[in-house]
Amino acid sequence: MLSMTGYGKGEYIEGGLELTVEIKTVNNRYLDVSVKSPRIFAAYEDVIRTTVRKKLTRGHADVFVSLKDKRERPTALSVDLALAKAYISAAQALKAENPDLPDDITLSSVLRYPDVLKQEDTPTLDEALTKALDTALNIALDKLNEMRAAEGQKLKEDMISRVKTIEGLVAEISARAPQIAQEYREKLTARVKEYLDGAQIDESRLLTEVAVFTDKSNIDEELTRLRSHIEQFRSIAEEGIVGRKLDFLVQEFNREANTTCSKSNDVTITRAGLALKNEIEKIREQVQNLE
Repeated sequence: MLSMTGYGKGEYIEGGLELTVEIKTVNNRYLDVSVKSPRIFAAYEDVIRTTVRKKLTRGHADVFVSLKDKRERPTALSVDLALAKAYISAAQALKAENPDLPDDITLSSVLRYPDVLKQEDTPTLDEALTKALDTALNIALDKLNEMRAAEGQKLKEDMISRVKTIEGLVAEISARAPQIAQEYREKLTARVKEYLDGAQIDESRLLTEVAVFTDKSNIDEELTRLRSHIEQFRSIAEEGIVGRKLDFLVQEFNREANTTCSKSNDVTITRAGLALKNEIEKIREQVQNLE
């Protein structure tokens, strides 16, 4: 069982490269991966997302990549030919207008004009960089999943504890339910006797009324399904990726609890039913945190 919330950090420091990957995840219905990295990795972002999707199935993940490249690289120079020609043309035009000015245009002087000679210092994505990124990213994902597993275990323990409480409430309701029909019959008999003032009671009519009431208030099916849901919950909780399954199961829990409360016609069962719904809601909130 894994939580959707977590944090992981991976570092790669070797050969002049210092690369860090941080991953933060929060709840989300589907998997959404956002990558923020130096421009040099722009074309590699789809690879990053693919790697993340191999280890996450739900949640919103923010991936942050930082890089310090201290490797020594040969300096590359380039000449802006168009700009150099423009400088030369301007100098020649000035010379034509002022022939007495000495002409000192040389190759060396042109190269010293602003922006004619440029140093290419923009790094390019190479094998060492991709290796560093892959290494740091996988370390970050592993640490993230360690944290998510630890948080998932805490969520599991809390939910299993609440399921045990639910089981106790279901047992309480089950013990109370058979008494309802008998109590209704006794109350109905007393009321009829009061109205008839000693006259003969029609037992068959009385039994019919009790039977109708019993049928309307019968919650045996709901209790059976609740017991089944409890066993299913415990079984699913032992699996790895459980968020969607438990989300559906909790909806079924809630449906049976609502029906139990609406059909009970008994204060004790209604009170237990409300406590049941309260526990189910707390489990539902926890399930929203699970992958």
